[in-house]
Formats: sequence, structure tokens, C-alpha cells
Amino acid sequence: PPAPPPPPAPAPGSTAAAAPIPADLLREAKRSGFSDKQICRLTGRAEEDIFRQRHAAGIVPVARQIDTLGAEYPAQTNYLYLTYHGERDDAQLPVDNSVLLLGSGAYRIGCSVEFDWCCVNAGLTLRELGYKTVMLNYNPETVSTDYDEFHQLFFDEISFESVREICEKVRPIGVVVSMGGQIPNNLAMKLHRAGIRVLGTSAESIDAAENRHKFSSMLDELGIDQPRWNELRTLDEAKAFAKEVGYPVLVRPSYVLSGAAMAVASNDGELTKYLEKAARVSPEHPTVVSKYLENAKEIEYDAVGKDGKVVVYAISEHVENAGVHSGDATLVFPPQRTYLETMRQIRSIGERIAARLHINGPFNIQFIAKDNAVKVIECNLRASRSFPFVSKVQKQNFISIATRAIMGRIIDPPANAVFELNHVGVKAPQFSFTRLEGADPTTGVEMASTGEVGCLGDDFNEAFLKAMLSVGYRLPVRSVLISAGPVESKIDLAESARALTAKGIRVFATAGTARFFHDRGITADVLGWPLDKGHAPSGPAALPNSLDYIRERKVDLVINIPKDDKEEELTNGYLIRRSAVDFNVPLITNKQIAMRFVEAITRIAPDQLKARSKPWGEYAGVAT
Repeated sequence: PPAPPPPPAPAPGSTAAAAPIPADLLREAKRSGFSDKQICRLTGRAEEDIFRQRHAAGIVPVARQIDTLGAEYPAQTNYLYLTYHGERDDAQLPVDNSVLLLGSGAYRIGCSVEFDWCCVNAGLTLRELGYKTVMLNYNPETVSTDYDEFHQLFFDEISFESVREICEKVRPIGVVVSMGGQIPNNLAMKLHRAGIRVLGTSAESIDAAENRHKFSSMLDELGIDQPRWNELRTLDEAKAFAKEVGYPVLVRPSYVLSGAAMAVASNDGELTKYLEKAARVSPEHPTVVSKYLENAKEIEYDAVGKDGKVVVYAISEHVENAGVHSGDATLVFPPQRTYLETMRQIRSIGERIAARLHINGPFNIQFIAKDNAVKVIECNLRASRSFPFVSKVQKQNFISIATRAIMGRIIDPPANAVFELNHVGVKAPQFSFTRLEGADPTTGVEMASTGEVGCLGDDFNEAFLKAMLSVGYRLPVRSVLISAGPVESKIDLAESARALTAKGIRVFATAGTARFFHDRGITADVLGWPLDKGHAPSGPAALPNSLDYIRERKVDLVINIPKDDKEEELTNGYLIRRSAVDFNVPLITNKQIAMRFVEAITRIAPDQLKARSKPWGEYAGVAT
């Protein structure tokens, strides 16, 4: 007899000799809540194998409606979810001429309402363009899950499996992954390989921007400068690289949001610890180590591309020096302290990157600049958390423009006269350290804020002071405790202390800072460190303890700049910072923020600030 036909080739990653999973067992596993990915891990098969076997056996989820009427009446809602406990879909599927938008998931550190704003505005624009909108999200706190925002709403996990199953049912034109932050952006390549259309910028371009090696090679080809970096292979290689470029270095995993596991290492011990953490956070993607530039400025470039051409952009600067995560940084738009030549270079680089990646939709580039030398840190081919902010300051809806670009619509080039704005916007972070018992209330390269506030003013000081008051700082300030930390910070804060005393604001300082100020003719009352025995350096007289002054609210503001070269200083500094948070005394731990805050409160009186406030509509924006 003729030889039997050869068996079909196994899917990539599957075990050729593995027998099919019994259909009853597979159905039971799905009804018990096991994802295809979990089943893969348990059986050694590829995810694609599980998907094909399920569908061949008819083991597919149904779309059920959430009963919003408690079973008293039939509930005809657009609230849907996927389940394997059912026989038919409750909703009318597929949806003609529809677009599936992926939301941002739960509010958490690193992801808040800014991405939800982007999703909602994208949905509104799609409706205006005549499309049916379908949203996948799982956070009932968001506007994107309001019943009337989208034609259909799926409350379900934002995962490859969920998106794929929804696409099987809805049959959308394509999927928008660029509005919900990093979670949907990470799915681009998987969706593309599964034959699901990613709308806007291609999945290959998204991967080219997210993959550090590919992106770096592209920058080299374009002649665009970047901080020196090395892809992690072994710990010894990482240490050798750090020794070559010199500490400090930045440890950064790929495909993560909010700087998860990012850290600045100052020695081999810290490098080892941070690399282990980065590998746990992002095991599927490489970790890179790059040279960390000190005392440099970080600048954000938010833009929309159409067929590789930039149609609208905004350049914002961080008040803090580089080293504070963009989500924790205080953002200023338009820039106030950035050279014109630096901004010219940024515009040029943005246009070249957009052209090379053929961007269609929103994107964000983070730059680092020092002495007019501009370097690219990273590029995200998605909306950033600053898109709502720059849209409202400039009065141009970047997301509406980006959605039209994604759908291939003609865009009339909007006016981009950023330098014609007669007002300034400041976005300040909101922290929740009072709810994180024992946490050190400092900022760094890993994001810690839980929200943000944007404010407008006729000038920087007005907008900055409004933003700071909105996130919890208080006026009037009658007394300030300054613990300036490193010598560089003492030098920079000396003039701030002089300005405070000139305005009649009493300045307290810890011993080293007080001596530094006294040597420069600045009056400051000395307070003891928390762990001091309570004696003045020159005699037996007891010093008041700084913690007592904080607990008794004898100071209205604490400025404590962390110092990291002595364990004793670290411990004392931590106790001051933590006490300020615990006793609700406003705290500043960044030198640049402290200088700008002192500048603002010494130039604008509280009654003046109230008199100068006006509604958003009265600020003249750029006409769209």
C-alpha cells in the first residue's frame, strides 16, 4: 500500500511528539480560567497550537452581556465580556465598519487618566469619521468604560488571547494599539504575526523603536547621537562596560512602562542588584546599560506623523535635571530655559525619525541635552502621558489629529506656532507617599507618582505656583527648613535662602547647611539632625531637633536634598523626609524644584495669584 502522508509540521515552539490535549480536558481548563499561555507553560506546547486545537474542537468563548438591571428586566447593554460558560453571543456580532481600541487597564503607578483621555478622544474622532467603535478595557473607573462612549465595550483582559478572540467575533477593520500606553503597544508584533491589522504605524516600526538594539542601529544610520549603551549579556560584560564609560550608568529593561526596574548604578554592587531586578521584570526582552549623563536637561517631544511627515508637535522641558522619570517630572510647555538651537536640533531629529519609521499616528521622543549637545534617550510610537497636557495648553487636540492620521484621512496642516503662545502650562506630579507607610518620598528614574495636575498662567512663575498649590503645597510660607545635602546643592540653594530671608521668611537649616549659609552672610537658625545627641557643634547647648519642629508644624515647608555618600546622612535625611510626609508638611526633595518654588513665592503674593487666575477658555491658543 502507498505510504501515509507525512504529519503536518508543528507550529514554532511546539513539541512535535506531543499528542493533542483531550477536548474535554481543554474545555474544562478554559472554563476554569486557564489562559492559552498558562496551558502552554503546563504542557510545553506553543500558544498557536493551543489556539488552533481549541478552535478545531469548537472550544471558543461567547460574548455575554453584563446584566445592569439585576435580572428584573431584560438588559440590552453594550457591556460585554468573554466567557466559556455559554452557548451563544448575547450581542449582535460582527460589527460592521468597526475599529477596536485597546485601553490602558487599571489606574496604577505609571498609568493613570492621561491614557484614558487619549482613548476617549480617539473614539470620539472615529465616530465623527463614521466608524463603529469597540473598546477593550477592564477598569470601571475610567471614562472609556462609560456606557455611551463606544458602540460596544468589552470588560476583559488586555492580552493577546483576548484581543484575538474579540477580533474573531467583531471582525474589525483593525486594532488601535497606540492610545492606551505600553500594555497595548506591547501586543503589536503578536497581533501582526497573527494576521490582525494594526492600524497606524506598522508593528515592525513599533518593534524597531522598542527594541533598543534596532533603534540604536537606526540612530547610528541617521547620524543621531545617543548616550553610549551596551546590551546585557553577562554581568561581567556589564561591569566592564560601566568601567569603560565611567559610573554612573543607567539600567533599563525594554518594553516596560513607568520605568519599571530602571535605576542609576554608581558602583559594581548597585549594578549587580539592579540588573537582577531588571531581568525579573522583563525576562522576555533585553536589558541595556547606558551611560548616565549628570546635570543635563531632559526634553519631551510629542508629535503626530502622517505618512512619515510631522504634522503637529510640541516641545516641553522638565524643571528637574535628567534622572527623574518623565511621569514624576514637572513639565513646562512652551520651554522656558532651553536654547533655541537645542529646540532646532530636536525638531530636525523628530522629522528624521518620523520619516525613517514612516509614522502614522502619535509618537513621543525623549531627549537629553547639555550645552546644546542633544542625544536621544528613547522613542515611543504611541501617545505619551503628556499628550493631554500639550493638547490643552496649545489648544490643538493631538489625539484627534493622530486618529485621522491612523485612519489615513487627509489632514490640513494645523498652525504650529508654539512660540506665539502668550501663556505657559506647567504639569506637576501628585504623589501618594502618605499611603505608602515607610516609603522614602524621593523621585528617581522609576516612576512613583499616582496622578498629575496641569495649570496655566501668563508666565512661568504663575503657572508653576498654581500647579504646586494644586498638588498640595500651601501658602503663605512663613518658615522653611533647608537640608541642602551635597555641596553643589548648598551652592545652588544659597541664593534661594537669601531671597527667602529678604522676604521676611524664617530659614531653619541643619548644621552643615547652616554653616554654609552663615559663611555667605545668610541668616539661618540651626536645627539638630534627628539622630544627633542634641548638642551644638561648638558647645554644650542643646539644639532643637528638626523632627520636633516638623511634628509641631513650626515649619511650613521642608527642603531636603538627598545625600548618598554617608549612611548617617541617608538615615537622617530619610527621617526628615518621612516625618514631613507623615505630618503633612509640604516637602521638596529636588534642587531645581526648590529653586523655582522659592523664586515663585518670593515674586508673587498669594492675593496676586488669586487675582490673576482665569478660566482655561480665556487663554488664547493656536487655532486648529
